[in-house]
Amino acid sequence: MTIFSVRHITEYVYKRPVAFGQHRLMFRPRDSFDQTLLSSDLAIHPPPQSVRWIHDVFGNCVALIEFSGRAKKLRFETNIRLEHSEQVALDLQIDEEALTYPFAYDPEEAPDLERTIARQFPDPEDQLGRWTRQFVRQGQPTETGRLLMTLCYGIHESFTYQRRLEHGTQTPLQTLSLRRGTCRDFALLMMEAARTLGMAARFVTGYIYVPDRDGSTTLGGGSTHAWCQVYLPGAGWVEFDPTNGIVGNRDLIRVGVARDPRQAVPLSGSYDGKASDFDDMTVQINVTTDENSTTHTG
Repeated sequence: MTIFSVRHITEYVYKRPVAFGQHRLMFRPRDSFDQTLLSSDLAIHPPPQSVRWIHDVFGNCVALIEFSGRAKKLRFETNIRLEHSEQVALDLQIDEEALTYPFAYDPEEAPDLERTIARQFPDPEDQLGRWTRQFVRQGQPTETGRLLMTLCYGIHESFTYQRRLEHGTQTPLQTLSLRRGTCRDFALLMMEAARTLGMAARFVTGYIYVPDRDGSTTLGGGSTHAWCQVYLPGAGWVEFDPTNGIVGNRDLIRVGVARDPRQAVPLSGSYDGKASDFDDMTVQINVTTDENSTTHTG
């Protein structure tokens, strides 16, 4: 296993002192069999009036932060440390009846998966559905795992990663037309593509470890990262990162999951003032490992 450390700093600067509304922060990783949170801390300046923790509708840990007074700067710094065990995606133990596409979900699970199966964006001419079906073999069985891996790699190889300063996420049809986008755009595209095939898919926000920031081709390091999960009977929620062509959880640190990207914004809030009062925003994220933390088992 590997020990990851994440330092995440977000700072807002204003031209004059402003008052702050409630801020909502999602940074605490989800404890699971493949990642165990060892420690976490949160430092905020100016000091908040209160910090209240809740679990949202998806079970994500969310901090609700209230402020009093005014300030020209608002700074959030989070530091986390966790154990991470890589899960080999090619060893997926999919139930026999779901090994080939199409398949049906268990009647006991289907009601709980319903909203993650339903398509979320208008597509009157089924453009996304037609594009997705090119990955399905015609006239012969299609292996479910291979179908999803090919879809993931297809987005990685055929679309151009491009950072975008604007907030929000492109619609799947916009990304399909432009053939470029951010990690959030590609995650949403693959989610909606999987849904056209009748599969349950959800959005994941978190961090990615980049072994060599200077020479790596891995995209999304130095900022929050996004990918998706698809629910496969017998294997459960499986990670797919179309931005980097990663199947499985290698180097991915899961923080929050949601049905829609708008439900998994890492940091959101408001201030009381004019739009012109805002001056600048900086984000710094460092994901590192303990040099001697990685162990291998035979």
